[in-house]
Amino acid sequence: MSMKDKLLFFLKRFALLFIIPSILLNLFLSYKFYSQKKANLVKVIGIIDGDTVVLENKTRLRLRHINAPELEFCGGQEAKNLLASLVENKSISIEEQIPDQTGRAMALIYVDNLFINQKMLESGWARYHSDQTSKTALLKKTADNAKTNKLGIFSQLCLQMQNPDNPNCIIKGNLENKRTSGRKLYYLLSCAQYKFVQIEKDLGEQWFCTEKEASAAGYIKAAT
Repeated sequence: MSMKDKLLFFLKRFALLFIIPSILLNLFLSYKFYSQKKANLVKVIGIIDGDTVVLENKTRLRLRHINAPELEFCGGQEAKNLLASLVENKSISIEEQIPDQTGRAMALIYVDNLFINQKMLESGWARYHSDQTSKTALLKKTADNAKTNKLGIFSQLCLQMQNPDNPNCIIKGNLENKRTSGRKLYYLLSCAQYKFVQIEKDLGEQWFCTEKEASAAGYIKAAT
């Protein structure tokens, strides 16, 4: 047997002993990973609003870091519609799931490689909710970009200094503490703070034509 034949024989033996088993092992591991990943997928069968979905086991799941407007407020329906377009009747993977203060599940969710929590903040149809996950910095930056670019609820549609719908109704109904939905205050044009008050309609703040109208809605006159 010539040296060339010996070399070819050695290469064939090497392929049989090492390369082919290695390929088969990689195929097996890939299949196992795919099967495991598929087993962890859960189908979304309903959308409650812009930050909460219903899973196939009928439980509700809220998106971590996401606070979408209530449906009756500015941007609420837009947020719900966007979330529906992203996940409804699709299978999602769930990561970093924890219960909230009421026991409801919260998590980061994906459709394939699409990070849904980030897409909601990227659109501007949801506010950033402070939380601690592996994606905190990314999501905070995404939300800040949406706010800077005046997207979604940060556009003039929901965030207003003047009333674009009725210039004659200029009384500003404002929440004193937006995090806890504290006292409802209304500001007249004569109030010292009037020019600094923004109407954030996604939080339920609103314009009024008369003081009587503001009082009937549960607002009290601001001191300044």
